[in-house]
Amino acid sequence: MDIKILVADRQIVRPGDVLAIIENSGEVTPKYLPEKHIYIAGNRIYSDVLGIASITDKTVSVIPLEGVYFPKKDDLVIGLITGVGITNWIVDIRAPYKAILNGSEVIEGFNPIIHNLRDYLDIGEYIVAKIAVFDRTRDPVLTVKGKGLGKITEGTVIEVKPSRVPRIIGKKGSMLNLLTSKTGCNIIVAQNGMVWARCPNNHRLNILIQALKIIEDKVHMRGLTEEIRLFLDKSLGGEG
Repeated sequence: MDIKILVADRQIVRPGDVLAIIENSGEVTPKYLPEKHIYIAGNRIYSDVLGIASITDKTVSVIPLEGVYFPKKDDLVIGLITGVGITNWIVDIRAPYKAILNGSEVIEGFNPIIHNLRDYLDIGEYIVAKIAVFDRTRDPVLTVKGKGLGKITEGTVIEVKPSRVPRIIGKKGSMLNLLTSKTGCNIIVAQNGMVWARCPNNHRLNILIQALKIIEDKVHMRGLTEEIRLFLDKSLGGEG
């Protein structure tokens, strides 16, 4: 299947804009690809949101300028504990759905009769987790079994717009690598627009927060990575 791209990389597009034409495709089944924010109808690919076109290796997708986080299986998320039940925790992942973390995920040999979940995770605490199960027929189920997952006990959690996550990470991790190397912070960017930063000091943390704000505000700008590089060099001076 050959695709003729009709828009430029980083071009702002609106819902209904034609992004590409599928050539030599035969009959194409209409379908919506929510993770790419595009809709295919006939031999044309349309944008489904107001966003920025992203062109990579003859494929096209759209990075939304606004919008909420919609969970997908295996997504990395940072969640806030908002409720504690007898057998599970309720977790806010900034989605239209509340998420569930079962007691057995945290406590080996979990028994609700003898284990109090509040002794392990309480309201107001953050976790790093992955979406284990989600099919839109029930709330997302989380897992914290895996390297780097579990309760956050240090550092700072920063909220950004979920639609900005691809730009904060950058192509092949370019922007994230720049932020990490220049600030010296250990940075985890979750798909739901939460950033966990562990920085050497508050000054570097504040510089990181300012850089994230610039990325949020100028997401459509060409040469943004270089602008962030200059900002970090100027702000950190000889520290970088």
